[in-house]
Amino acid sequence: MRALTHQLLSLFAAPVLAGLLGAYAPFTSAAEAPKEIRIAVPDVSAGPNHAGGGIVDVINTRQLLEKEFANDGIQVKWTYFKGAGPVINEALANGQVDFAYLGDLAGIIGKSGGLDTRLLAATGRGVNHYLGVQPGSSIKTLADLKGKRVGIFRGTASQLSFDNALASAGLSEKDLKVINLDFSAALAALAAKQIDATWGLAGLFALQAKGLADIPLSTRDLNGAGTLQGVLIGNGAFVDAHPEITQRLLKVELQALAWATAEANHDAFVDLISKQASYPPVILQTEFKDRPLADALSPQLDADFLGKLDASIQAAKQFGLIRRDFKAADWAKPDYLAAAAKQAAAQPVAQAQ
Repeated sequence: MRALTHQLLSLFAAPVLAGLLGAYAPFTSAAEAPKEIRIAVPDVSAGPNHAGGGIVDVINTRQLLEKEFANDGIQVKWTYFKGAGPVINEALANGQVDFAYLGDLAGIIGKSGGLDTRLLAATGRGVNHYLGVQPGSSIKTLADLKGKRVGIFRGTASQLSFDNALASAGLSEKDLKVINLDFSAALAALAAKQIDATWGLAGLFALQAKGLADIPLSTRDLNGAGTLQGVLIGNGAFVDAHPEITQRLLKVELQALAWATAEANHDAFVDLISKQASYPPVILQTEFKDRPLADALSPQLDADFLGKLDASIQAAKQFGLIRRDFKAADWAKPDYLAAAAKQAAAQPVAQAQ
């Protein structure tokens, strides 16, 4: 227990937290407790299970939030959207979602378009993307995509990733024949040879394993151009009305993260998210090979992360994906995470194991 507490404090230590540890008064609920907490997740699964592709899968499959709020009589409603960010933004606009796990572009589009959201935590840093092509294709570089049919899920972080990758090679979407397809439809279209290529996540390796796709390059080959960030955002009205609930949700996030980032649990974490998404485990092992999970999954809204979000915001405006820019620091609400870190450090995480 002492070692775990030390680990959490070390992982989430920051100047603001250091000041709060000695004099922090926990958030108190500003309204009557809700009957349910509604959470939206883009479904990135390539198989029969729902998957968010990260720490969210630990929280959901092990029902950590359900356990946290059981004594309060609060239900937790998970909705996985194949329509990803665009559909989740619509649900947020209609007041149907309280929290959402999103890639950077979807969150940016919503905020730029006037959605009242709060940036609560980072959920992924430098997430790689891959170019999938038909087996035996002559497409080996981004330049080879000129004039080709490429499936891209517009309005998602994958579109911003692709646009940044293209820009690194002096190209834009105008040089291609872009077809708007969701993740599953793009994989199916590539397998059926209805498109020449697609740009996506590790689900492409499931096609490669079946001999239905080649993967000639990734953001790793582009010196990081096209990597994306993941975020957890909250509906502004819900967060403002229920600050204690928000803090407790983040506490569970940190407890699950403490389990996942423990060296002894590395393989178990990779196996869990691989199984949920139907990705070959070797792909995720490779994804996290060069850096600790604690870095890749750090929830901190630090200067580095906010700087990357600012770069994404400016890129989105440059590519015509948003009209109004804003500062990530004005979107971020790090006090909730700081308070949750203090609470998580004082509680065991056996429930995440």
